[in-house]
Amino acid sequence: MQRILTILQNYLNYINVPNLRWTDIVEIMILTYLIYHILLWIKNTRAWSLLKGLLVVVVFVIVAAVFNMSTILWIVQHVTGLAVTAIVILLQPELRSAMEELGQTNILSSLFIFDNQRTSDGRFSDKTISEIVRASVQMARVRTGALIVIEQTSPLQEFARTGIDIDAQVTSQLLINIFEKNTPLHDGAAIIKGDRIVSATCYLPLSENKMDKDLGTRHRAGVGISEVTDSLTIIVSEETGEISLAYKGALTRNVSEEHLKDRLVTLQNKEIQEARYARLLSRRGKDKEKDTGEITGDL
Repeated sequence: MQRILTILQNYLNYINVPNLRWTDIVEIMILTYLIYHILLWIKNTRAWSLLKGLLVVVVFVIVAAVFNMSTILWIVQHVTGLAVTAIVILLQPELRSAMEELGQTNILSSLFIFDNQRTSDGRFSDKTISEIVRASVQMARVRTGALIVIEQTSPLQEFARTGIDIDAQVTSQLLINIFEKNTPLHDGAAIIKGDRIVSATCYLPLSENKMDKDLGTRHRAGVGISEVTDSLTIIVSEETGEISLAYKGALTRNVSEEHLKDRLVTLQNKEIQEARYARLLSRRGKDKEKDTGEITGDL
């Protein structure tokens, strides 16, 4: 036993343990977080299949290096630069989505208020929620196809420009009239921003993911817009009359009226907006007191 302890002691004496600073620990945590989310992003995109193919190539190159296959190693050496460029081109849609998702994070917006026009009603009012739910349920009962896109933080002007400007208050009657069969505005999507219907007959990108064969273009378009933005899309099926929700590339089918209302309330983000509005009022009050104090002091 003493001999084992002596061997361990001698081994530890040879080990050079670096002195860790608190910044090194923070750096390790940041790198761990980034690597984890990069791997998670790769897992959920086409990059996962590409990564498996790259691993096969890497194993092949290692075998070539072990057996000193000079011709293969020469080819790999001169093709690596082109391969990296080709990978970036192939993954361009996924890289764009990743950057957009990073830009949609609320890290800064939770600390600062960029939009002073927002009120305690959140992104839209309770009345707007009631009108959207009422219109969706009524259209589902009579099997009127509908596609309603509700903007969150990602701007939808690019898609709104493809339709006809409406710029009207959200009401259930207006939404039902827009999607009424054989009317000029029924084909395409209606985009809602805040408490107003921005435009109708808008064209949306179609999803390229595999979907059930019984789902048509309307559902594919609803999922497609949710893949490139953080918007919530309400889809009313003309064939079955069921209501579906598309959010972040996922489709939830046959939702109830209560579930639809709950999702809209969550999207409304009312509590966070109330907190931001309270901070804004407090900040304005402090600024006003400061200005009043300076004026009194001058007098």
